[in-house]
Amino acid sequence: MSAGQATLGSRLPRLLSLVPYLLAHPGVRVDQAAADFGVTEKQLRRDLELLWMCGLPGYGPGDLVDLSFAGETVTVTEDAGMRRPLRLTTAEATALLVALRALAELPGMVDTDVVRRAVAKIESAVGAADAPAGVAVGLTAREEETTALIRAALDRGRALRIRYYTASRDVVGERTVDPMRLLLVEGREYLEAWCRSAEGVRLFRLDRVDDVVELAEPAAPPPSARPTDLSAGLFRPDPEQREAVLLLEREARWVAEYYPVDELVEWADGRAEVRLRFTDDAWLVRLVLGLGGHAQLLRPAPLRAAVAERAEQALRGLAAS
Repeated sequence: MSAGQATLGSRLPRLLSLVPYLLAHPGVRVDQAAADFGVTEKQLRRDLELLWMCGLPGYGPGDLVDLSFAGETVTVTEDAGMRRPLRLTTAEATALLVALRALAELPGMVDTDVVRRAVAKIESAVGAADAPAGVAVGLTAREEETTALIRAALDRGRALRIRYYTASRDVVGERTVDPMRLLLVEGREYLEAWCRSAEGVRLFRLDRVDDVVELAEPAAPPPSARPTDLSAGLFRPDPEQREAVLLLEREARWVAEYYPVDELVEWADGRAEVRLRFTDDAWLVRLVLGLGGHAQLLRPAPLRAAVAERAEQALRGLAAS
């Protein structure tokens, strides 16, 4: 870690703590505040100068953190909303828990004790939440079991038979794979393995693995199998894929998290416009119809007509029944 990174790592938590501290100690002396934070008075003044320029986009007079100095004392006169404690929705807390649990299961990446303490605190904080999270919790339990089975096979050097859902084709199939490693990429867990049917290295998202069976035979990726280069990101454009643009209502926002998207544009009313790639027209039509009116296919135009026609057929079938 560079000196700049180390400085940022210690300064950012201090900056985030300064406003609540100053709100709780109006008129505190600068030297006293510096002593409480364990920094020099010069450093604290630099922090206060930086805070003075922080606020919401647009930077109107009422949106910035404002400070008042009187002699050697300082008081916060405008906090830009930072006096309110952070509140996570159930969905946000669940997503955070999933990511933390995934980190805790990957040895050597982080201090697992710290991660597990963070998980315990978040679970305690959202334990009384009213909104149901049963689906997410069930999914997490299944992923944990899948991860444990795969890790055991990796440790023993055994091949696996998996049942896997391929989202881009909307099909479930069985594959025999030679595990290579577990990865955490963009907040999700993947198994990297040599797929014998595809005769190539593939990444399998663990939340799409329906079943795992450890085989008696040893895992034997061929010498040509190489780890996937993720330096340019997980998903790369495929010349055979086309682009679709969907407008998602709040109820369908999960699509942007479940499927890889190239772009997401937030609308002021809570909807989101996403651009994603697809190879199969029928899959895209089924996806839009399956969202039950919570999504509009904006492009490509020919498939908009296909969606409308399929929806009309379904309505006619209901009317006739």
